[in-house]
Amino acid sequence: MEAPGERPRAPRVQVLGPGVDLDSLRCFEAVATTLRFRAAAARVHLSPAALSDRIRRLEEGLGTRILTRTTRSVSLTEAGQRLLPLARNVLGLIESMPGAAGGREAPPQYELVVGIPYEVGLSWLCPILGPLARKCPERTLHLHNGNDTYLMGALERGDIDAVVASFRFSSHRLSYAALHDEEYLLLGADASLGRREAARRLTLVDIGPDLPLFRYFLDAQKDAEPWPFARVEYMGGIANVRHRLLEGQGRVGVLPRFFVRGDVSKGNLRRLMPRVRLCSDSLRLVWRSGHPRGAELGVLAHDLRAFPLR
Repeated sequence: MEAPGERPRAPRVQVLGPGVDLDSLRCFEAVATTLRFRAAAARVHLSPAALSDRIRRLEEGLGTRILTRTTRSVSLTEAGQRLLPLARNVLGLIESMPGAAGGREAPPQYELVVGIPYEVGLSWLCPILGPLARKCPERTLHLHNGNDTYLMGALERGDIDAVVASFRFSSHRLSYAALHDEEYLLLGADASLGRREAARRLTLVDIGPDLPLFRYFLDAQKDAEPWPFARVEYMGGIANVRHRLLEGQGRVGVLPRFFVRGDVSKGNLRRLMPRVRLCSDSLRLVWRSGHPRGAELGVLAHDLRAFPLR
């Protein structure tokens, strides 16, 4: 116990060598993974200023710069690139020590933050988190919900490691692995639609103004021209679209088959124009090209393929 008036002792830091400690290595690994100081600070539960101080102290201890930082980007120097695998090996060895001491050899633990639309997470990914954990005990998955636009922004900022989504993209900065094919259906609860002119008395329900769901139907038409719906409603997510369609009142919309399989089998939603085969898509795991955890993300994609959409 400290004597009255005695100054509190500073917490002990695990030192590995001159100017090198485990906490600073963890901070460096987080920055190298996210390439953003704010995102890295959140991962190691520090303020950005405290994280910057840790990196500065590590660089001073090593006697060299390991990061190049501007107002817009963070990158590893050549020294940082050489240090990263060594840092991960050291951190992995530390994490494996309890198992080794107890006679249980185990691979190093790691964490991945995966962005996913709320509805897909709730109906598919959340129910399989247990089996995924048993399949790969060293991997911890954190889920981050949002719509496609928000999740892509978070991915580009480095706030998350990967996104599960079916939207179309074209960027050399992104890598992806296909998980499952997605089929889409044109649906309504009380509406009938047999030809283009009949749309004048109906309301189209979609996610946003660019009609990303209805395009799966529109692109399957020969002319692919807009349909003259009486009204269009934007709901922001597939759960909201489904809810509005179930209300009836002449509303139609396009939804992925897996998400409405039960509604269709019970007759709560009916397929419209069933002879039209809508364009399909793929649910993908998307991450930044060159991601330091690229190999682990590939393993995650492989594991996700074992669990069908539902």
